[in-house]
Amino acid sequence: MSTSITRENFDQWMLPVYAPAPFIPVRGEGSRLWDQQGNEYIDFAGGIAVNALGHAHPALCKALSEQAARFWHTGNGYTNEPVLKLAKQLLDATFADRAFFCNSGAEANEAALKLARKYAHDTFGPQKSGIVAFKNAFHGRTLFTVSAGGQPAYSQDFAPLPPQIQHAIYNDLASASVLINDDTCAVIVEPMQGEGGVVPANQAFLQGLRELCTRHNAVLIFDEVQTGVGRTGELYAYMHYGVTPDVLTTAKALGGGFPIGAMLTTETFGKVMNVGTHGTTYGGNPLAGAVAGAVLDIVNTPETLDGVKQRHQWFVEQLMAFNDRHPLFSDIRGLGLLIGCQLVTEHAGKAKQISQLAAAEGVMVLIAGGNVVRFAPALNISEEEVRTGLTRFTRACEKFLAENIS
Repeated sequence: MSTSITRENFDQWMLPVYAPAPFIPVRGEGSRLWDQQGNEYIDFAGGIAVNALGHAHPALCKALSEQAARFWHTGNGYTNEPVLKLAKQLLDATFADRAFFCNSGAEANEAALKLARKYAHDTFGPQKSGIVAFKNAFHGRTLFTVSAGGQPAYSQDFAPLPPQIQHAIYNDLASASVLINDDTCAVIVEPMQGEGGVVPANQAFLQGLRELCTRHNAVLIFDEVQTGVGRTGELYAYMHYGVTPDVLTTAKALGGGFPIGAMLTTETFGKVMNVGTHGTTYGGNPLAGAVAGAVLDIVNTPETLDGVKQRHQWFVEQLMAFNDRHPLFSDIRGLGLLIGCQLVTEHAGKAKQISQLAAAEGVMVLIAGGNVVRFAPALNISEEEVRTGLTRFTRACEKFLAENIS
């Protein structure tokens, strides 16, 4: 078999569930990537908010290689030191008393929803099974989590879906209050919707959900898969709001690029998950535990978290300066280094075109639906990389406007 790999091989060999860029990155350092042809890109995509410390961070490489030289895997019949140390780091830094480790955000949310159902059934009876989620949410791609996500485009092809899941309007407490009742076992919500358009929650909305869940004995789950691990300028976004959930899910940036997810909860809820109730073969393996521990050592510091808030200002100021000259965006929003730029009505549905033009200029950005360009760069991206990347991005936007003159 030839060792020459091209982008066309994807179309030949892979299940066509993605539409990847026409270039293949082969090397990364910090917030820069290079493709097979040696072209350089500033990375504002961050692996979809995963690469918290950029590419090939020395501390993460060291943690991975040192653990790899010791042992990689034992399965859940044994525990290991790296994952126990990681659990203690997370519990010490959050509201939680117990942790469960898995491989992804979808798995973390699956575990959270299963915990909520079991707690409700054990404590109140089988009738307490309802789940309230929100329109335009995204919680993963398993059948349970894609059903909880309020985007029919991701779930409608896989019906029949798990029952007793209802969707309220995000940031609309009245809409949620109509659905939450004594038969509700869980409410699952993102403190800031990521895939749904980079929409931060209102504080009153999250506070109201907390009160409704307490009143109706429902488990409040915060999906912090995208907002967690320093992304918003706090270790977890719930800390911005002064609202404490019963369960928190985290993944993406937790491993800085190495696959790991976690569900965090209190003793009250965690104790219902006894031996054999749930599990995973790879979850909490020593490699993932070692790398995630190194990530938290760096991210959960005032220097990094304050730096995220500073970098937010760098992005917003430069994006707004461009938008003042060329009104392309109707809103520039977000927290920390999760930023969304909503296209004006005239250019609705064309976010993908902008991202493709940006790549051609040497900067990688994300989209959140057809109308929002999304930025989720490394938390330690330099000021020079922000400036250079945004210069390339604005050049792409100018080309977009020139090509889309009405």
